Amino acid sequence: MKSVAIRESATDRLFMSIIYLFLAFILFIILFPLLHILSASFSSPSAVSSGRVWLWPVEFSWIGYQAAFQNKDIWIGFGNSLFYTMAGTVLNVSFTVMIAYPLARRSFYGRNIIMLLLVVTMFFDGGLIPNYLLVKSLGLLDTRWSMILPGAFAVFQVIIARTFFQSTIPDDLAEAAQIDGCSDLAFIWRVVLPLSKPVLAVLALMYAVGHWNTYFNALIYLSDYTKFPLQIFLRNLLILNADNSDMYVNISAQAVQQGLKDLLQYSLIVIASVPVLVIYPFVQKHFVKGVMIGSLKG
Repeated sequence: MKSVAIRESATDRLFMSIIYLFLAFILFIILFPLLHILSASFSSPSAVSSGRVWLWPVEFSWIGYQAAFQNKDIWIGFGNSLFYTMAGTVLNVSFTVMIAYPLARRSFYGRNIIMLLLVVTMFFDGGLIPNYLLVKSLGLLDTRWSMILPGAFAVFQVIIARTFFQSTIPDDLAEAAQIDGCSDLAFIWRVVLPLSKPVLAVLALMYAVGHWNTYFNALIYLSDYTKFPLQIFLRNLLILNADNSDMYVNISAQAVQQGLKDLLQYSLIVIASVPVLVIYPFVQKHFVKGVMIGSLKG
């Protein structure tokens, strides 16, 4: 059967053209700072300091990355951030699943009250000082646990996971597994988790990005220099404008005078952003599905 294309009116074409122009404008606003930072990180110190870098590297150079990776603080911060991100994400996802799955089962007694109590904490928080006193009384100050345990799970992520389990794991499936002699833990491990890859990807990405970008907890709870995450060192350089002579090892004094400090800022921003940019494409296909199911069918 021959198909007939629907002809768009002039008004529809004008409307779509405006939408495309608007989306192109939004895309330009988002991409411009990213491309500028990436280009500046690969440019020479003199080009960066003179403001000649726009959307393409000027006088291509690796000096910024060489100076950054020669600094031991960057390696310490990178290693600590990697540990906090991996350990914290595993802990967060495990706690979220253990809380969300029982709340998704209709047979779980008191689930509505527990859910209400969890939601209340989203609007009323204890505050900074009570949280600090709690961490101190638990003996977690200046320990790596202080970066992981205080945010063991987030209520918002629990809601997304709970909604996903309600929508995709029917109670009949759990009852059939029980009739076959499957325990609750075995059902979660063998059935629920394999069917929940989209929401697990969503949870892992949300928690991982949060851990990678966190620095405020480190400011409050940590005093040991060797436990600082990468964001603390990046913050010191970008906001506090702190100088560190180690940054300039093996770099000529002339390069320092011409703007190596500005170049280091751009290079460190790229270094701190790369892990998240690398992970996202691998979970993107699950991310959209997991968020849509977990948020729209609640």
